[in-house]
Amino acid sequence: MSPVLHGRALAVAATAAALLAAAAPTAPAAPAATTPAAAVNKVLVIGIDGAVLDRVKAADAPHLGALMAQGLTARSTLYANPMAATSSGPGWSTIATGVWPDKHGVKDNSFSGKNYTAHPDFLTRAEKANPALHTYAAADWEPLTSTDQNGPVFSAAVDKRLSLKGDRDGYGSEDPKIAAAASAELRDQDPDAAFVYFGEIDHAGHSSGAASQEYLDTIGRVDRLIGRLLTAVQERPTYAQENWKILVTTDHGHTDAGGHGGSTIQERGTFVIAKGAGIAAGSVRDDVRLVDVAATALRQVGVSTAGLDGVPLDAPDGDPFDTLRPSLQGRVDETGIPVGVRGFTHTPPAGWSVDNSRMGTGGVTEWAGWAFTTDEFWTRSQRDQWRELNVRSRDVFAVADSDEWDDKAHTGGFDSTLVTPKWAVTGGATRTLAFRTHYRHEAGQSAQVLVSYNGGTPAVVKSYTADAVARAEAITLQVPAGATDVQVRFRYSGANNWYWTVDNVTLG
Repeated sequence: MSPVLHGRALAVAATAAALLAAAAPTAPAAPAATTPAAAVNKVLVIGIDGAVLDRVKAADAPHLGALMAQGLTARSTLYANPMAATSSGPGWSTIATGVWPDKHGVKDNSFSGKNYTAHPDFLTRAEKANPALHTYAAADWEPLTSTDQNGPVFSAAVDKRLSLKGDRDGYGSEDPKIAAAASAELRDQDPDAAFVYFGEIDHAGHSSGAASQEYLDTIGRVDRLIGRLLTAVQERPTYAQENWKILVTTDHGHTDAGGHGGSTIQERGTFVIAKGAGIAAGSVRDDVRLVDVAATALRQVGVSTAGLDGVPLDAPDGDPFDTLRPSLQGRVDETGIPVGVRGFTHTPPAGWSVDNSRMGTGGVTEWAGWAFTTDEFWTRSQRDQWRELNVRSRDVFAVADSDEWDDKAHTGGFDSTLVTPKWAVTGGATRTLAFRTHYRHEAGQSAQVLVSYNGGTPAVVKSYTADAVARAEAITLQVPAGATDVQVRFRYSGANNWYWTVDNVTLG
């Protein structure tokens, strides 16, 4: 669900002067000035609820367009139930905390199960790490900043919070008040880290649908408010001595007809736009996730990101599977995946191989043995079977899916092994095999991690016998004396069972 459908608490009072400050400019944001050597790092995160990236691009939105031209644009996808609904509570909690719902505990707009004590919002985390930092949050969806609601997502530790009541009919009038107050704060005060939220786009999605002209017009209105924030930053007396990072993001998507909460790719669609030092102008990435917003904001103000699921935008993982994206193919047998969506290959990256010597013949082409795929492709093969929960994989990952392979006639069973390159090791040393995985179990299937040294017989170091949902694995390897190399195998077998994904395999 969305801010439109929830929130009726009293607004926290704000001064009239703050609400009326800052005239609205109409020109796109200017390029950032050259960063001085001793610049003070600051960050502004702008949240626009229920925004669809393709509609943002189609709207009259020059400020957002300028940010994309001057920085990074990255699509991302969400989870679905049973991890969490594609609604605002879990969406903004994920953005704010930098961890996925299986950690922060928010599954819907009831906020039942929230665990902000263990996983606080990034402004609170910044305050606790460095109380000298000035933090600010402003929103007209009350659970984000109000102590009277199910949240607040941004805790009372934040130096200054503004909460207004943007109910079903109020975002059109409350969003400009948020923009005025936040612009005054950004221009005239000294926030180091700030979060500013606008809710009207989501309201337009619910009332008119994402495919409507009203939705486009609303994006245009919110874009003008974003322009006020950007201008306020640039008008700061100390702007020339500051290094600002600007991020714009959203909590969920919308269907063309309007609505969200379910598992369609439209509802799960999100994005991150970012501008600042170290971010290439006009760049586009596929390995960014919503949890990276908090990590990027914290890194910007010098606070540790340890314990987060997110990684700062200037620290991509370099996974070799991601190099396969340009060679991904469109559908063959999976007719439920739209034509033109490129998302699978059986050709591994350099140094890797797939052993299909025990693999049956026939079956669905896309999943005949280990394949390399993307979330936007694989999850469309069959919705609501937990494929959407594979949130810790990024960009291209490896999958063995006997369930989907079985949907077309075949002989024999599914038995395929993914094989890493040989990595150099030192005899007697301890190494850590790390990878991201998402495994759904059913009796009759087998998933094993095996290692071999110097070309010897592979030995099992881990077997999966129960669901392992969206996990980060770390397996300690004791390298035998005399060994000079190690090779890892991921062997999966089944017969119309479930699946196993592997991503970002490293030997630390």
